[in-house]
Amino acid sequence: MEIKGIIPAILTPIHQNQTVNEEVLRQFVNHLIDNGVHGIFALGTNGEFHLFNKEDKIKIAKTIIEEVNGRVPVIIGTGGNSTEESIEMSQIMESLGADALSIITPFFINPTQEELKEHFTRIAESTSLPVLLYNIPARTGMNIEPEIVKDLADVSNIAGIKDSSGNFDNIQQYIEQTKGKDFSVFAGTDSLILETLKAGGAGAVAATANLLPDTVVSIYNHWKNGELAEAEKAQSHLQPLRDTFKYGTLPSALKKAVVLSGIDVGPPKLPVKELAGEGLEIVKKMVLDYKKLHI
Repeated sequence: MEIKGIIPAILTPIHQNQTVNEEVLRQFVNHLIDNGVHGIFALGTNGEFHLFNKEDKIKIAKTIIEEVNGRVPVIIGTGGNSTEESIEMSQIMESLGADALSIITPFFINPTQEELKEHFTRIAESTSLPVLLYNIPARTGMNIEPEIVKDLADVSNIAGIKDSSGNFDNIQQYIEQTKGKDFSVFAGTDSLILETLKAGGAGAVAATANLLPDTVVSIYNHWKNGELAEAEKAQSHLQPLRDTFKYGTLPSALKKAVVLSGIDVGPPKLPVKELAGEGLEIVKKMVLDYKKLHI
């Protein structure tokens, strides 16, 4: 199953009592697929993977895999601080029927690039699934250097990288260093989706696709059809949503926007609180503006 195109970094719906809301999760998965997304990326940063325990992660993955039922690829985040933990979660998710795995760099600790290379290699060798590296230095405190990505691309099942550095030069270097290899580079910063596609990237793992799936998908489809002006226009439509992210701790603004759009994904996982005050008013206006524009 080829992994490319627009893949939402799906939010995890929860009840007010903080338990996983399986019913809304199923509804949300179908809503995204109905809007043309090319895959589902679960238990990433916007999916609050770092705040769920092992049992909840298994429940979330099981629900999504079951509901998707092979319609699009399902990529599950299984990265953690220890290599052992990541291997265990990767093997569990493979047994549940995931199509691919996403492995974030360790956080809190700051391994060397050589240690990082061994970490990713050991995890990849523990599973038969394709592995997508996940680079998000603002959250983890470290960057996967392009030279290391070049080496890791030679591991048979390390299939690509999601880059959320916000640094287009980083993306370009990943593409350059892995040219000619069976390796895909995905934008993880939604302002860079079109630029990444034009540079030879495979698509995007997009947070904004939680609220605007058809708009984000249209960036890819217009680009594929050579309709660059339309692709640029669709890309520009994401900015008002991205501008609201600063008003709350991630992913509180995005969760509130999706709730206001009609899908009750619930509150963030504590200690993150629901959006309130000025931030809430700004998000309400933003959602209303999108509705007026039929976006």
